[in-house]
Amino acid sequence: MMSEINASATFSLNTSTDEPRTGLSRMGHNIVAVFLGLILFFGFLNNLVVFILFCKFKTLRNPVNMLLLNISASDMLVCISGTTFSFISNIYGRWIGGEHGCRWYGFVNSCFGIVSLISLAILSYERYSTLTLTNKHGSSYQKALLGVGGSWLYSLIWTVPPLIGWSSYGLEGAGTSCSVRWTSETPESVSYIICLFIFCLALPVMVMIYCYARLFYAVKQVGKIRKTAARKREFHVLFMVITTIICYLVCWMPYGVIALLATFGRPGLVSPVASIIPSILAKSSTVYNPIIYILMNKQFYKCFLVLVRCQPPSAADGETTNVKTIQLNQRAEGGVTCHSQVLPQVDEKFIL
Repeated sequence: MMSEINASATFSLNTSTDEPRTGLSRMGHNIVAVFLGLILFFGFLNNLVVFILFCKFKTLRNPVNMLLLNISASDMLVCISGTTFSFISNIYGRWIGGEHGCRWYGFVNSCFGIVSLISLAILSYERYSTLTLTNKHGSSYQKALLGVGGSWLYSLIWTVPPLIGWSSYGLEGAGTSCSVRWTSETPESVSYIICLFIFCLALPVMVMIYCYARLFYAVKQVGKIRKTAARKREFHVLFMVITTIICYLVCWMPYGVIALLATFGRPGLVSPVASIIPSILAKSSTVYNPIIYILMNKQFYKCFLVLVRCQPPSAADGETTNVKTIQLNQRAEGGVTCHSQVLPQVDEKFIL
């Protein structure tokens, strides 16, 4: 069995000469394995907690929270199908999955990663619209399912092409993980990488920045009307916005920049070590996402406290709260008016 794995790995390493293979010592692989092991453990644990909360507390089972569950599902799949194989491969110091395993690894992890990114962008819009559109008293399951299904469909649109000829998947970094062949100079690969960067990385972050900026502006406008009540909320929203965008940029932008440098830079510009660090940062998003998008949510946090205190689910299921929504009205002369409205007895979906 071991000889078959070695033969398959050797075949994979010899099939494409444009991928980097070496550059890490035995100690280097061990260090990477330690980081990946920590990401695997805490990423799986954090997202498992999310699933337990959804299963245990009925109050969390609403349409909007389906997006949060979708993010946790994609992150957990990254831990299982991606981080695990990279962790084991670094222990052995080489890719152990063979040629077909490399293509599968590159495809599924790209797919799950993009699902998470697109879901974060959709979530930013949902947070903005939920708190600023008083004409809607919540989201329907149909719209929530559309957002979840749309994130997967959008991801498949951009991750299937390398399997059928528009670019391809292969080894990356020090040869212990697989992704799109960033170093390939064919017109097909270059055009694909440009599109991938624009539509799967730059576009989501632009949506997030716009929606969160509008959300913070709306909260700030209410703060001018109800200063005492809104100051704390304004600070919390600002903290959430800054944390969200910084973590997104730290986790994903280095990976995108390194990919562009590997594609358009001179050969050898990106060393194996330089390419491994952004990959680890991207995988670390599976640890941060549940903390930022789940535990910073008041409703989830209350349920989490009930869970760790071993209290019955009814202690959290019966809780409802008044949700303040903010409506921005555009005047004909270009000015903006703002007023708030309290909707009684609405589940606390996105109280920041």
